[in-house]
Amino acid sequence: MTIDKMLLLPALLHVALIFLLVFLTGSGRVAAARRGEVRLGDVALDNSKWPENLRKRANNYQNQFELPVLFYMLIALLLSTRLADAVQVVLAWVFVLSRLVHSYIHTGRNLVIDRFYAFTASVITLLAMWIWFALRLFLQ
Repeated sequence: MTIDKMLLLPALLHVALIFLLVFLTGSGRVAAARRGEVRLGDVALDNSKWPENLRKRANNYQNQFELPVLFYMLIALLLSTRLADAVQVVLAWVFVLSRLVHSYIHTGRNLVIDRFYAFTASVITLLAMWIWFALRLFLQ
């Protein structure tokens, strides 16, 4: 397997997480509406009316389009500049695994301090990825 493909594996896992979240949120919302837990008119403009478990899923889904945007931008740059290497592959896995842990915490018991630690791990890892990219781009 090429280094490029190895770099794309964690990204594909993160994409799978995003689709899982959207399907779980959507099916949960349909089920909640059918059970009469919410009225569609009440949630049309106010997401706070959904049950807590569905709000957590929806919030986590939205969160996957914030910090990870920088991850995907970097993946594209690494591939286009041919600067993908084993260091970036390892860091990409750490980033995605920390996002998975963050999602597990966020959609589960949602302990803010644990979620913060997982989030911080992903931020530091992504920062390391960008620094390594910049060093290789300009010092190589």
